[in-house]
Amino acid sequence: MTMFKKTILTLAALVLGSTMTATAQFDTSTREVTKRGTTAADFLGIPVGARATGMGNAVTAFIDDPTAIYWNPAGLAHIDGAAFTGEYAQWLAGIDFNFIAVVLPIGEGRVGIGVTSMRTPEMEVTTVTQQDGTGETFDAASYAFALSYARALTDRFSIGGSVKRVQERIWNSTASGTAFDVGTQFVTPFYGIRLGASISNFGTKMQMGGDDLLVRVDIDPSNRGNNESNRALLKTDEFDLPLVMRIGIAGEVIQQAGTRLTLAVEALNPNNSEQYLNVGAELGLMNDLVMVRGGYSEILMNDPVRSFTLGAGLRYRFAPLNVAFDYAYERQEYFEDVNRLTLSVRF
Repeated sequence: MTMFKKTILTLAALVLGSTMTATAQFDTSTREVTKRGTTAADFLGIPVGARATGMGNAVTAFIDDPTAIYWNPAGLAHIDGAAFTGEYAQWLAGIDFNFIAVVLPIGEGRVGIGVTSMRTPEMEVTTVTQQDGTGETFDAASYAFALSYARALTDRFSIGGSVKRVQERIWNSTASGTAFDVGTQFVTPFYGIRLGASISNFGTKMQMGGDDLLVRVDIDPSNRGNNESNRALLKTDEFDLPLVMRIGIAGEVIQQAGTRLTLAVEALNPNNSEQYLNVGAELGLMNDLVMVRGGYSEILMNDPVRSFTLGAGLRYRFAPLNVAFDYAYERQEYFEDVNRLTLSVRF
């Protein structure tokens, strides 16, 4: 075999080996494309209310307190008189999460105002050249302000809607948008089984803008003598809001001698993940003086973040006030578990 042939065979073997190695690396690095992380204002997907959280977030069909502003605004129609709800939760990574709402009777309907707030602790500003910190600090925050209205059209059917202003901020940059919610609840004639459906966060896209996007650039780095410190504004992409549709069913399997057991199942179709189910149960003892709850979230979802939940509550009437205190524990798959406290007052 001539030297030329040996060289050709050696090069062919190297090319073939390189191609096989590259193909193998490509196959192992391929990942399934999902819809996660494709929307803005993901804090709108954080559950609200210890009662709902304790039941695995399966409450669309029967929610009847001020947190219905979040879950299904039609539920506000079932509130007798006025009501207030306040919640505090230590969310993931030391983030504070709060929700407050007030509901008032107006004519034949109910009007609700709700505020959702999420804020990070202050963090130190670091750069590539100052990795130990610049001496400055920054934080990030997200807010949603909702105005809701609900009305019972019949003794079995209610409808409600909300308009929300959503804002996110990180240091000196912000993004804002407007969203709408709509929902219904229906009490069937079959053993008091309730049906509920809602669509949340249908609205505008959000785009980040602000002073932090101002940069200095040299628009012609190949030439000397030009202005090397032109001010330019970076433009970010627009992102959809986390649209979600919920359909739920709930009913009592036990209701006698001051004891009640309610079961609920809910199906969700969000635009930023695959479809999944939530299930929950609420046991009321001594005519609902004491509540015990349990549930499971994100069933059928690939790689779920949430799993089982537990909760408890107390109800007591101090005429003319009806006071409720609720606690919920939520298991997180990759972060620290979440504890929630909610205070509700009806008057």
